[in-house]
Amino acid sequence: MDYAEFQQFVDMTKQKLLKKTFAENKKSIKIKKEKTVIKNLEKIFNAVLKISNKKGFQTMSMRNLSKESGISMGSLYTYFSSKEELLSMLQRQGRTLALEVIEKNISNKKNAIDRLRAAVKTHLYISESMQPWFYFSYMEAKNLNKVEREKAINIELYAEKVLTEILMQGENEGIFRARDHQLSASILILPMMRDWYLNRWKYGKRNVSVDQYADLVIEFIENYYLA
Repeated sequence: MDYAEFQQFVDMTKQKLLKKTFAENKKSIKIKKEKTVIKNLEKIFNAVLKISNKKGFQTMSMRNLSKESGISMGSLYTYFSSKEELLSMLQRQGRTLALEVIEKNISNKKNAIDRLRAAVKTHLYISESMQPWFYFSYMEAKNLNKVEREKAINIELYAEKVLTEILMQGENEGIFRARDHQLSASILILPMMRDWYLNRWKYGKRNVSVDQYADLVIEFIENYYLA
């Protein structure tokens, strides 16, 4: 699967999760027409990310959000009661989407090499598709409340755990060298993947595609690990 095919899968999953967000927040969302809610939630989330990644979430005002999303200030409060509630909805939506896509693309792979390649590609593809959210979550981590900060940390630990287990599986299969797999995942692999969404502008200037970047990361890991 290349990035173009992957994006179609993400778009379908995103729409499903927007419906789920609506279902989970029916009591607080005052609009009852699902199609309208899904369309406007997507506008609101996109506007929050655009503003926050320029000036920070804490300095974003409802007036800023209204102007960027094209939704009146009065209407905004029919979807959430406060910035804190909006932040929780946005973070939950992003986390759920990322985790669901990653798990689905790895679960059907059996041997360690196929799982490793799927894990790296999926992580990079989802961070390309959701680059504003990944960047926002990383840069705003220090400003999140305790609950949201712990959830953000847990995603990082989850990614490390998945990679560590794959590398251990490869060693047990006699494919990968015996190394400190957790350390390799933590200080080698994850930082390389993180650099893609934190410094996206740099690779854009060099005309490096996400497919090219993924292939290079996979080649680097395999050269380091293959027995």
